[in-house]
Amino acid sequence: MSALMEIQDVTRRFGGGRTLLGRPKPAVHAVQGVSFEVRQGETLGIVGESGCGKSTLAKLLVGLQRPTEGEVSLGGALLHDPAVFDRRALAKRVQYVFQDPLSSLNPRKTIRQILEAPLIHLLQMPAAARQDKLMEIMEAVRLRPEFLERYPHEFSGGQAQRIGIARALAAEPEVLVLDEPVSALDVSVQAQVLNLLDQLKADFDLTYIFISHDLAVVESVSDRVLVMYFGRVVEEGTAGELFRRPLHPYTRLLLSSAPVPGRKGIGAEARIAELPDPLAPPPGCAFAARCPHASDLCRETLPVLEREGESAYACHHPRKGEPWPPANVEAAGD
Repeated sequence: MSALMEIQDVTRRFGGGRTLLGRPKPAVHAVQGVSFEVRQGETLGIVGESGCGKSTLAKLLVGLQRPTEGEVSLGGALLHDPAVFDRRALAKRVQYVFQDPLSSLNPRKTIRQILEAPLIHLLQMPAAARQDKLMEIMEAVRLRPEFLERYPHEFSGGQAQRIGIARALAAEPEVLVLDEPVSALDVSVQAQVLNLLDQLKADFDLTYIFISHDLAVVESVSDRVLVMYFGRVVEEGTAGELFRRPLHPYTRLLLSSAPVPGRKGIGAEARIAELPDPLAPPPGCAFAARCPHASDLCRETLPVLEREGESAYACHHPRKGEPWPPANVEAAGD
């Protein structure tokens, strides 16, 4: 598959600069030197702990924020070049599906008004064509046509999320950036929405960037997966390979910490650990303070992302050849 989006050395800092007296102001390093590509027609999963920079990265990919450094390109054109992508042109190609479906919908507007907005403002579609398009979209997300005259508060979380997906589809985009799209839903409703997304991807020839902290969801929907920690990509690979043979100690920690039906034991850390201070990033690997394999090299030198075929890792001591899952996770009933 060819690359549809390319992210090159993207960094996003908040704050910084100097005060009126010339003193430096603190800067939060939300995303640091991230590079990857999104291939046409794939689902790219992005996982990591809260605060690792996933949502900031999502906003950079849809143009809601500009990178402090680096470039984001779509179809070979820079995303933040106003000569190529004004806000309307970008919104027609990349759409965002929010985590909280109800708060993302205007409570004062009916579903018809919400779904007609992109048809009017992005596609300039006449009234007669809009009605047919609305019927098509409602059928695609499996909602009844009479729901068009209702307001967002009249729907359940799962229905509201399908409305959010319908609004994104109305712009006829190429890429959907899904930021924790099922984390606020019950498990059974999650399954319905995930199955719907899978069907829509095939029907509308979409490319997904799926951001989540739920490893089981990411494994089930993704073709490739990026693992982020403290604003950086620490591991990348196909979903099957990354979940079967994780190389980075942080990826292994994430996987062993996730409860899995049918298994006993959770590989949590021995002590409570926190992300490093974003106002003062450490000089070496940000995970070194939590890593049982860290050396002086890890604490002093930042590891670069090394690629081996479809896999990549940013670690001085990758866990190659070590068994997985760890021995302390046993099958239920043993």
